[in-house]
Amino acid sequence: MFCQGLAFSQCDLSVLGPNNVGGYTYPVLREANVVWTKRVWRIIDLREKMNLPLYYPLEPIGNQKNLATLLRDEVLNGSLIAYNPLKDDFSDSLTIEQVRALFVQTDTVWEENSSGGTTAKPIVTAVDLSKVKRLRIKEDWFFDQQRSVMDARIIGICPVIESYDDEGNYRGDQLLFWVYFPKCRCAFENNLAFNTNKDAEKLNYFQVFTQRTFASYIYMESNVRGAKVSDYKTGKDALIESEIIKNKIRKTEEDMWEY
Repeated sequence: MFCQGLAFSQCDLSVLGPNNVGGYTYPVLREANVVWTKRVWRIIDLREKMNLPLYYPLEPIGNQKNLATLLRDEVLNGSLIAYNPLKDDFSDSLTIEQVRALFVQTDTVWEENSSGGTTAKPIVTAVDLSKVKRLRIKEDWFFDQQRSVMDARIIGICPVIESYDDEGNYRGDQLLFWVYFPKCRCAFENNLAFNTNKDAEKLNYFQVFTQRTFASYIYMESNVRGAKVSDYKTGKDALIESEIIKNKIRKTEEDMWEY
């Protein structure tokens, strides 16, 4: 059923608790009223100006944490379940020990010993969460004919850390884990993000995502081949393709209004 796959549908409200917590109530969504749907995957680059409230502060200030730190803490204290980063269907959960191992790195240093040789000594350090420069999100877009609106529901979030070799050369992205967005609501509503527009008005992380006050681009849409945009477009062409997908969603909404 559609309700089983779409985040925050009427079927999902039971896992959220009261659906008006924090002053926001999700509109009731009936499967019969959904006449079109499209699943997309996006990348949020935390280095973009609009996304800086998700990246800072690098070190906690009082009760305020950046998103990567919040997700790590909530998973390690058992409030959230982390899922296999290579499977975004939330079917393969990770243990606390597996998650804890993601946030430590072991380096080897060589020290002189009493016999004049050298001995390898492992050095364990915490992973610098400032290296989490991107987020991946999985979401559904749909047209609700009862309200005559195009709407979106985020399903999952995955923090991505940049990986470098010993010489400082970029090796690629390391996906840490997926979390199921509906289960994040309590933690997100209880933690504030910096509001770049009004100092007097506080925004929590839940509002940042539901009000979509972030910048992102699409790197994949549901398709028969399961192909990412980067599989058939590169460089500037990939960004253009991302805009084409976004415009197709907007055009679908306009076409629905014609009828």
